[in-house]
Amino acid sequence: MRTTTIRLRLCGALATVLVAAGIASGPAAQADERPPTLAELAQEHGRYYGSATDNPELTDGPYKALLGSEFDQITPGNGMKWYATEPQQGVFDFAKGDEIVNLARANHQKVRGHTLVWHSQLPGWLTGREWTAPELRAVLKKHIQTEVRHYRGKVFAWDVVNEAFNEDGTYRETVFYKTLGPGYIADSLRWARQADPRVRLYLNDYNIEAVGPKSDAYHRLAKKLKARGVPLDGIGMQAHLALQYGYPTSLEDNLRRFSRLGLDTALTEVDVRMLLPADDAKLATQAQWYRDLTEACLAVRRCVGVTLWDYTDKYSWIPAFFPGEGAALPWDEELRPKPAYFAIREALGDE
Repeated sequence: MRTTTIRLRLCGALATVLVAAGIASGPAAQADERPPTLAELAQEHGRYYGSATDNPELTDGPYKALLGSEFDQITPGNGMKWYATEPQQGVFDFAKGDEIVNLARANHQKVRGHTLVWHSQLPGWLTGREWTAPELRAVLKKHIQTEVRHYRGKVFAWDVVNEAFNEDGTYRETVFYKTLGPGYIADSLRWARQADPRVRLYLNDYNIEAVGPKSDAYHRLAKKLKARGVPLDGIGMQAHLALQYGYPTSLEDNLRRFSRLGLDTALTEVDVRMLLPADDAKLATQAQWYRDLTEACLAVRRCVGVTLWDYTDKYSWIPAFFPGEGAALPWDEELRPKPAYFAIREALGDE
């Protein structure tokens, strides 16, 4: 009996995916038979379930349909980064970010702003010269405040500073750190708050899902910033995971300790890569990890939601950056749901 129920539930969820992608029609497409989406399931827990996306992908009709129907939150993968938004000093271009914000509005989705201050994907005019501290402070402040003001009321949160620490918990030697010292983080948060008093301000990084030197560094910094009255609302844990390195078993405890500081948390860039080729065993383990990380967020009241770093292997960043690895997302390259998709649904309480 249970096997039959599960089979029917999975078939219904698959029908949802196919209908949203424009692949199926007929009785399964009727609204009153449609199973709830990931977003709808997450909303029952007071959470969101989102996906990153990028502008070139928006010409893909089936992809765009699923993006608009299954999720209630979007993060622009590249369109709000410094190289895209200020390609020449003092010359701002928000076209790419605006396209994604407008898409999200049309689909009644909220947008996470990503990212204001990061050592990577900076324009050549910034990296190609030496700056004095007063010069760089002025450049940084103008960039942050111009972009935050542009998107005021259009994004619910900002990844203000991205990837500020090394694996051992020391500060990353970025152009900002080397020129301005560690105070650039507090300044960036203050400037963002001035530009939009209501948006949620986050620090965001990878490999901070588990308790360890890097997440400890964020915990110390967050505690210090809060004590000094610096505006910080949350910590974003990217959660770029890999089967060969093991699951971060202290994830839930880690989420809780940041909550105890009065901070929100979010899983902001989730994917679970594997050494290729994929096989049934790896896909089953991947599914369990997606279930576990979703349940960890649900277990901690101030974990506000989960965002996949795009939802389909078709547009995953993994193969280009980690040769020989991939198959990291809950949908395959043909937009077909994988075991991970159904595991997420189960974690969210689909019946």
